[in-house]
Amino acid sequence: MSDKVATRDQHVSPFERIRRTNEAGAESWSSRDFSHILGYTKYSNFEQVMQKAKLACFNSGHRIDDHFADIGKMVDIGSGAQREISETVLSRYACYLIIQNADPTKEIVAQGQTYFAIQTRRQEISDQATEGERRLLLRDEMRTHNVRLAGAAKEAGVIEPRDYAIFQNHGYMGLYGGLTMPDIRRRKGLKESQQILDHMGSTELAANLFRATQTEEKLRREKIRNKEAAHRTHHDVGVKVRQTIRELGGTMPENLAPAESIKKLESKRRKSLKAGK
Repeated sequence: MSDKVATRDQHVSPFERIRRTNEAGAESWSSRDFSHILGYTKYSNFEQVMQKAKLACFNSGHRIDDHFADIGKMVDIGSGAQREISETVLSRYACYLIIQNADPTKEIVAQGQTYFAIQTRRQEISDQATEGERRLLLRDEMRTHNVRLAGAAKEAGVIEPRDYAIFQNHGYMGLYGGLTMPDIRRRKGLKESQQILDHMGSTELAANLFRATQTEEKLRREKIRNKEAAHRTHHDVGVKVRQTIRELGGTMPENLAPAESIKKLESKRRKSLKAGK
């Protein structure tokens, strides 16, 4: 039985629409479909991008054949005749590498970078890990990247503590559909003294981590040196992440239930480490 193509719902990401699953539930993408979505009119140009992605795959220590399966495909050329064309079956990781090497001026490439980065990040956080372990990992990363985000914001002109609070609020408003930090606390039933990040589950933390990392990169990449522009950038990135969650059929972050304080999990981890010693 041939692979099934994902839903054609207009609210679903175009990359999700061309995703294929076989009878065993394994997912893949066709290089021909992928090149079409990315707007490459010449498949040979797309093949050059794939070669760069294969090299990146090799350099990262992965087997190329595990992620790029070259096959032949018969197509009709008229009058009942057929000819074989090249095609590559791509894994999600392969798509992620391709999108990182594709033409960055194409808007669809930017959408793909968001889509596959979020999906690949989910996969990287091992499915075997418990929810608590995922939360601890993501919360630690969030602390690190918030420091880096603060540095990028300072370079962009966000100097005073009050300005940084406004800057952070813009990011939350973009990701949470216009809700400010106080709004989110009320929605989650949290006290003013409780940090929102400390009560997020792994899914919500992952979305916020991506918001923070992408905002930092955009501020530095575009050399933004204006406070208001930095605020807009943080908001716009939040909106993009929210849009991707919607396209993936995920739950909006404001609708996710609050989790037990991360401080309790960190306390349990410290006790466990002491017991191990």
